[in-house]
Amino acid sequence: MATINVVNVAKKHTFSWYEKFYFYSIGKGLGITMKHFLKAAFLKGVVTVEYPEVKKQYSSRFRGMHSMKRDEQGRERCTACFCCMWICPANAIQIDASEVTPERQHLHPEDKYAKRFEIDLLRCIFCGLCEEACPKGAIYLDGGGEMAADNRQDLILTKERMMEKKGGAILGQRN
Repeated sequence: MATINVVNVAKKHTFSWYEKFYFYSIGKGLGITMKHFLKAAFLKGVVTVEYPEVKKQYSSRFRGMHSMKRDEQGRERCTACFCCMWICPANAIQIDASEVTPERQHLHPEDKYAKRFEIDLLRCIFCGLCEEACPKGAIYLDGGGEMAADNRQDLILTKERMMEKKGGAILGQRN
């Protein structure tokens, strides 16, 4: 019969008197806070931006807010194919499709259109998969980066809020 040897590796830490009263930890934390305060106050190491007056400059690779494009004749490019809705990992896109009636034929090039197209920005992770999945080049993440809002309804993008007025990129090209 084999014997099993067990080694106790638990090490008991002994605290010194100043560590027992938490003075050391509190002082250490206050020291870090004071270092950052003095750096920001006297050395002009400010990292915040005065938002409404000063706008932050974004990288050229920044994925901004969603926008919907129109074709060269001013018609909506979105044909309610649901590709963007199905590929969205956060389920942030909701689409209701409707058939194009003869009186709306001049607005839509296909036989159906997105009657309701909404993107919930509180769910969206700005991954860009909707932009890649769109076969018509209707949706792009090329808008601004400001998302300040007072209520939840302002953070739900509707088709009307995303839609460009006229023109747009040629399929496969960005504006």
